[in-house]
Amino acid sequence: MHKRAIVVFLVGLLVLLGGAAAYLLTEPATSVTRLPSQAGQTASGTATVGGAFELVDQSGETRTQADFAGRHMLVYFGYTYCPDVCPTSLSLMSQGLDLLETETGSLEERVVPIFVTVDPARDDVEAMAAYAEHFHPRLVALTGSDAQIAAAAKAYRVYYRRAEDPSASEYLMDHSSFIYLMGPDGTYVSHFAHNASPEEIAEGLKGFLKL
Repeated sequence: MHKRAIVVFLVGLLVLLGGAAAYLLTEPATSVTRLPSQAGQTASGTATVGGAFELVDQSGETRTQADFAGRHMLVYFGYTYCPDVCPTSLSLMSQGLDLLETETGSLEERVVPIFVTVDPARDDVEAMAAYAEHFHPRLVALTGSDAQIAAAAKAYRVYYRRAEDPSASEYLMDHSSFIYLMGPDGTYVSHFAHNASPEEIAEGLKGFLKL
């Protein structure tokens, strides 16, 4: 019986280790193993999020990632017809940045908030300009062609698609919803959940910016 118990134990251990190895091998490269609101810590591992883009802002000016070099970027993908998640996320992001600026002074040279639409068919320059006025005064609202938006979303690993609902008067867009914090060199630093509180965002930024 003693030998049988040892054999059962060893078999169970091998199954457990095999399962753990399978999980690690299949885990997506973009997974983050730390809470976004943990201030002052760097992200564990390297996430393949972010990259080159060429879009148009709410004033009609062409913007690329190079325009924001040297500053952190808070980047959120959504759309102006979004009924609740997008306006809530952008409001929380704006409030978090306002909180930190109230404590530390203007961060214009250090952090730029950016909103990228996933619905360029409706979100033209004029629509983005009107929408951006409801949030942070320094919010950069970006749109572009279908191909330009698709390229930016792919770089940031953002999922989006048109949701078909015959009962709706206007179509909705399904999309992933994260607030990405990108470093001054354009690389991924961390992210915040779409419903992170202004205090969590402010504290996280304070840690990463070492304020």
